[in-house]
Amino acid sequence: MVLRVVVTLLEETSLFELAVPCAVFAGEGYELTLCATAPGGAQRAPGGLRLEAEHGLESLREADLIVVPACMMEGYEPPAALLDALREAHARGTRIASLCSGAFVLAAAGLLDGRPAATHWMYAEELRRRHPYVRVDDRSLYVDDGSILTSAGTAAAIDLCLHIVRGDYGTAAAAEVGRRMVVAPHREGDQTQYALPPAPVPPQAEGLGPVLDWALTRLHRPLTIAELASRAGMSTRTFGRRFAAEVGITPLKWLNQQRLARARELLETTDLGVDTVAERSGLGSADSLRQHFHRALATTPAAYRRTFRAAGTPERLSGS
Repeated sequence: MVLRVVVTLLEETSLFELAVPCAVFAGEGYELTLCATAPGGAQRAPGGLRLEAEHGLESLREADLIVVPACMMEGYEPPAALLDALREAHARGTRIASLCSGAFVLAAAGLLDGRPAATHWMYAEELRRRHPYVRVDDRSLYVDDGSILTSAGTAAAIDLCLHIVRGDYGTAAAAEVGRRMVVAPHREGDQTQYALPPAPVPPQAEGLGPVLDWALTRLHRPLTIAELASRAGMSTRTFGRRFAAEVGITPLKWLNQQRLARARELLETTDLGVDTVAERSGLGSADSLRQHFHRALATTPAAYRRTFRAAGTPERLSGS
């Protein structure tokens, strides 16, 4: 069985996300075609490159799988002809996958309405804003919703394409492609571990800024909401309302976010044991730290450290 894969060549596309499906689906079991999405067959790429495809949108009619790579976010409007061709392909039952910001193209075609969809965590809020009917998943590396598949950014494009190979030809075939590309055939966790931690003091928290700064120096202590309210000179109820208005979340959720951010920093920059990291970040025990990492980042402290440990960092972080 040979499956026909058509990769759309978008205007000003990302070279990496374009190259990934070309690398994964260029092997045995697939017939790969590049499809131009604008008249003339040539598209611009970063660095002054021009890419050309011999085939046009008519090639989508014969596809078993259509892959839409990342699009450039600034001012890109998918051609109406491309959106029509994607809708027609979906109506025929063709599988359609988007990589990173390619989800915006699928959303513009209406193919993601009511569906869960992944995109790069940096673009998740923009996708929600532009397409409120899409159930944006900013945690998963990729989402397989049957005939529609979407991935998060950059390396997650590889994860999704290998997932497709695994579904088409089995685990051994996906592992073989992974070995050829020198990548793991399956990654644990989700993209939340790669997202930046929330700002310690949100820009809008002007009135509560001093209290938040004070709390950040005492995260290792068992801080209570009553203690924070007293520091702010407010009743607990008034403090809770004021906090939600200025910061946008509850005081407890903010404390947990900052403690998790501190734990991430310690794991990245020190050799401290998990018990010590848990104590210094205010998350209590190693078991509690693991539970917070699993719930918030879908990974373990040890796996997080292996991924993000900075080379050459000191064994101990003084003063904290």
